[in-house]
Amino acid sequence: MTTNPTGDPTARSTADQDLETLLEAFADAWNRHDVDALMSMMTEDGIFEASAGNSVNGERYEGQRSVRAAYEAVFAQYPDARWANARHFVKGNRGVSEWTFTGTLNDGRRVEVTGCDLFIFRNGKIAVKNSFRKNRPPIVLAAG
Repeated sequence: MTTNPTGDPTARSTADQDLETLLEAFADAWNRHDVDALMSMMTEDGIFEASAGNSVNGERYEGQRSVRAAYEAVFAQYPDARWANARHFVKGNRGVSEWTFTGTLNDGRRVEVTGCDLFIFRNGKIAVKNSFRKNRPPIVLAAG
């Protein structure tokens, strides 16, 4: 069993569980569209790497102000955004969340894709959120 620097094998497990709880709260905040809660779980110098953008790593946002604006833009683009079936895994200072994203663009096209976030933690908060999702084009729902 891997141990933490103090040699206590249960301390690492407890720390991982605490960070998994953080990821659960983070996912819940996304589904509430609660930007204040999201930002409270990130470090002041936190980084968000979006799944899309002009860079090979997607668009990169650094610091509370920039990350907040990026999160707010997601909710503006997808007013009904939801991340369902969230599953989380943490080991040390790294974590993963898998999810299914659904949302409707303002023009009525609907998106449903699976994706994941890779996290780096520092001092009990999210320092880096690196997002990935399947590349599936939005569809127009039939009027019914």
